[in-house]
Amino acid sequence: MPELRLKLLIAYDGRKFRGWQSQATRDGVQDFLEKALAQIVGTRVVVHGSGRTDAGVHALGQVAHIDVPCDRVPLAKWATAINACLPHEIRVLRATRAKPAFHARFDASGKIYTYRIWADPIFHPMEIGRAWFMPIPLDTARLNETAQWLTGTHDFASFAANRGQPELGTVRTIKAIHMVKRGPLITLRFEGSGFLYKMVRLLTGTLVRVAQGRLEPQFIRELLGEPGKRKTNCAAPADGLYLTRVLYKKRKERSR
Repeated sequence: MPELRLKLLIAYDGRKFRGWQSQATRDGVQDFLEKALAQIVGTRVVVHGSGRTDAGVHALGQVAHIDVPCDRVPLAKWATAINACLPHEIRVLRATRAKPAFHARFDASGKIYTYRIWADPIFHPMEIGRAWFMPIPLDTARLNETAQWLTGTHDFASFAANRGQPELGTVRTIKAIHMVKRGPLITLRFEGSGFLYKMVRLLTGTLVRVAQGRLEPQFIRELLGEPGKRKTNCAAPADGLYLTRVLYKKRKERSR
């Protein structure tokens, strides 16, 4: 039967899931998507994501691709059909036709993550599970200044957690880190070519401790200067982190 490759744009509230990747306990976001697709198609459909997110991490713009029968559901109805079979915490925002060779993971050129910090003595109840509560004052000028030291291409071995297997490489490029403060809400937006396991959370946690005065800024330079010899253990909580966008290079149209 002819198949259609679809590109899915997905958002989810990560609090009740054990991350993106399929789990033996069947409670990863990928598991719920594959279960929904099996209800529609009648057989297993493998969901290929752009990459993993950890347990408790949210997504505003996760990307995945699937191969489905051409005649099962009209193209314009796929998002609605999948959402009807999903828990409310997971939504397919858009399902579009993709090139047969498109791959959500291998074609990605970069990612943008956002980390949200609620810096105030009182934690707004609507931010619970969606931001890191920080009642201790932060020096945002110092936070922003030291964040810029992390941009560029570096070996980030000191800012990576152990996933149980060695990383193939720990050099990554962070194109930009933007800090925005609006009232008590501080957001850090990380744009990079790719990120190591828990890297954004470890970067954020370390920056926050510098901004609290609990670590000297030079500590960050030392970690970058001797990658892997020392590691930071200052991981920010998962529930303040959002996979905001997956970046893909625009394909140039061939001249006729």
